[in-house]
Amino acid sequence: MSYIWQFFVELGLGFANLFYALTHPGTWLDWSDKTAIIKFLYYGASHEFLFVVIDIVIVITIFGLFFRKFLWGVVRGMEAVSNTIGRFFAWAGLIMVIQQILIVFLQRIFRVSEITISPFGYAFSRDLSWYGEELKLYNAMLVTLCVSYTFIQGGHVRVDLFYAGMKHRGKKIVDMLGSLFFILPLMSVIWMYAWFFMWRHLVVPKPSASDTLEKLLPKARALRWNVETIGFSPNGFDAYILFKILMVAFAGLMFFHGICYFWRSLLEYIEGEDSIDKYLDKDVLGDDVAEAAHAAHSGVE
Repeated sequence: MSYIWQFFVELGLGFANLFYALTHPGTWLDWSDKTAIIKFLYYGASHEFLFVVIDIVIVITIFGLFFRKFLWGVVRGMEAVSNTIGRFFAWAGLIMVIQQILIVFLQRIFRVSEITISPFGYAFSRDLSWYGEELKLYNAMLVTLCVSYTFIQGGHVRVDLFYAGMKHRGKKIVDMLGSLFFILPLMSVIWMYAWFFMWRHLVVPKPSASDTLEKLLPKARALRWNVETIGFSPNGFDAYILFKILMVAFAGLMFFHGICYFWRSLLEYIEGEDSIDKYLDKDVLGDDVAEAAHAAHSGVE
């Protein structure tokens, strides 16, 4: 019973913490004050922040049950954000291929060891090995920033033993439970560790996921920026901090979409089979591409 009581206490405190954060933004957004940075660092992956998010989700869910057009609007907006981000960063795949071809030609045929780019008169010179290792960044963008977009488009592989044979409302219950007990908890854990992992390569003294606010605040006086610029090789890619940022972005986008998927499943459960894929913005393939994809899929079957 004590855990249940504590849960509801934290829910209540979540509303109080949200009100305080909105009315006192300087305490965590004024980064000229090192204490504000420490508070931002701590609260960004704290249980207090988690319960603020839970409170917002509960309020929107209850309001949306009475005004389903509003909740559909929220779902469409969230899916539009994921689709826009995914469609934009999907071009990283083309850039990766073009850059790899250029590296092969310049290195093997023209024997070039360095590439200089001079936009607006500013010279940016890096060894070919730097550009070679940078290809990992494009691949990471595809994996982390396009995952929720791929989920919306139905591009993930589903291992299905019972789902296909279930009735509509049974499927929607499975989808809702999958969001609540798999996507959201897993993304919360990834966010917490990725958040502190990122900050450990941005500032010193290095914070830890186990640090309390009381333990972190005394470090504010000695806090300074120390952005990671070390590569795996002397002339290799040296912006590996971007990979840490992408890990946080991945967890945030998938948590964001887990909530969205729960709401869509809930609405489709309430409104019945006619609401399946309602307002879903799926990519449409051209006739030739669609026929080729269908032929390939039929051949696999």
